[in-house]
Amino acid sequence: MFFRVLSFLLLQALGAVLGYLLAGKYSPVWGAVVGILVGSYFWLLIDAVRGAKLMRWLQSGESTELTLGYGFWNEVADRTRRQMRSRERRVAEGETKLQDFLAALQASPNGVVLLDANGRIEWFNQMAGQHFGFDARRDMLQHFGNLVRDPGFATYYSGQDFSQGLVMPGRESTGSKPVRLSVHLHPYGEGRNLLLSRDITALEQAEAMRRDFVANVSHEIRTPLTVLAGFVETLQTLPLDESERQSYLNLMSQQASRMQSLVNDLLTLSRLEGSPAPSGSDLVDMVQLLQQCKQEAHNLSSLVWGKPQDIQFLVSDAVAVTGSPSELHSAVFNLIGNAIRYTPADKSIRVHWHKTAEGEGELSVQDTGPGIAPEHIPRLTERFYRVDRSRSRDTGGTGLGLAIVKHVAQRHGAELLIESIPGRGSTFTLRFRAARVRPQ
Repeated sequence: MFFRVLSFLLLQALGAVLGYLLAGKYSPVWGAVVGILVGSYFWLLIDAVRGAKLMRWLQSGESTELTLGYGFWNEVADRTRRQMRSRERRVAEGETKLQDFLAALQASPNGVVLLDANGRIEWFNQMAGQHFGFDARRDMLQHFGNLVRDPGFATYYSGQDFSQGLVMPGRESTGSKPVRLSVHLHPYGEGRNLLLSRDITALEQAEAMRRDFVANVSHEIRTPLTVLAGFVETLQTLPLDESERQSYLNLMSQQASRMQSLVNDLLTLSRLEGSPAPSGSDLVDMVQLLQQCKQEAHNLSSLVWGKPQDIQFLVSDAVAVTGSPSELHSAVFNLIGNAIRYTPADKSIRVHWHKTAEGEGELSVQDTGPGIAPEHIPRLTERFYRVDRSRSRDTGGTGLGLAIVKHVAQRHGAELLIESIPGRGSTFTLRFRAARVRPQ
């Protein structure tokens, strides 16, 4: 401001001197006055030009350097430039934080949709696009209810009670493969809503499996317990001769063994699901394992059918497998045990261990039982799934054997293959990758 006043006075003084000198002897006083006015005019003109230059610079919105010399307008330009640069830094920082925030929302495993006060889509992440089939170029600013035509959501949105969420079918949901989404709206801002979506299909399936599992276990244990309770009551209340008493005790022993087998299989499944994968450094001698299974198979066959069946054990290659001896024994004997239970006493069973041309190890158990219809094969490894429930119970099966085999195969990187022809028998094959097969 001092320079501004000083420059104004200097121009007036210069104008007064020039006017006085130029007027000479005619009218030096008026010449000085005119000189002062002219000096003031030039000062105002220069000041207006500098002000106009500053105005154009402000209107352009540029933060480049502006040269206005010294004085008031230069100070205004310099302070304005510093404020603009500070604002640009804040805007850039805000934009960076916004992009980081949006990137975090993009990485979210849940779907995120921002809705304005009218229910139009302002933004959504990729997961929400997958859940609802949205396209960023096509569906932005579209009304959510027009794109997701679900009556349950329409009622939920119109009710404006968002204390609880909503479960609705997903975009790719079909009758054979349902997809379930959990959707929850959270109000924020001025009438806006944050919509969060989550795929709960696996959770609902797990919950359904848990309920089925508990129901099946309860049913499987209730039956032998009922039988045992009946026999105990009979022994307590009725006078029985020794032969009848011994018969009842034998039946009670069978039911107790059945419950024990069920508990053992449940414990085996729990151990398989809760323990770390077996080490790849331990070698399992498959020849020795099959020799052990051979004796156990003849004992089981005699127990089930009253006499040993024709069970052939063939070993083409003396190779070992890396893994857990106890788990592999459980898997192999479960396959052999199923073959024994479902193969008539006068038919044969063939157990074959060999190495394929690709270096893989294959253990196949081939029976000559009734076979399995194609529609049952995909569900055979489900817990408690039985093609013939009454026959399985009569022969002492728990319905968990193939589930155990499947878990052991997965933990050893193996593949369980099932082939069956109704009326001609079935073949169950465990195929181990070449990386797990070692020379004996």
